[in-house]
Amino acid sequence: MSSVDSLLTRLQQIQPIGSPTSVGNTRPVAPKVADNRFDQLLDQTVRDSQPVKFSAHAQNRLQHRQISLTEPQVARLEKSVTTAADKGSESSLVLLDNLAFIVSVRNRTVVTALEQAQTNSHVFTQIDSAVIA
Repeated sequence: MSSVDSLLTRLQQIQPIGSPTSVGNTRPVAPKVADNRFDQLLDQTVRDSQPVKFSAHAQNRLQHRQISLTEPQVARLEKSVTTAADKGSESSLVLLDNLAFIVSVRNRTVVTALEQAQTNSHVFTQIDSAVIA
């Protein structure tokens, strides 16, 4: 075997280490994110830090029924809404002391409020969870 043949044989056995790169207009590519857990955690933190709002209807109900909430009750209501959200609820009945609230969990908004004694039929519809605060 000649030295040229030997050299050709050795060159044919060499494998490329990486993919070839082209010279010219290349842009860096952002790495793919395996999952969006950071985004989910950020959204949850922002959502949970939002106070519970009361719809105009709920405010009217509270005023008409002469129901006032203390700061500790509001804090318990907010904690209950956060708990319902963590469980994936969208619309929840929150029972707090002698009060009942229907809450849009996704919007963190109390839709209506009443005293438990005023629940004539004791049936609540269009909710997917109940929280006893």
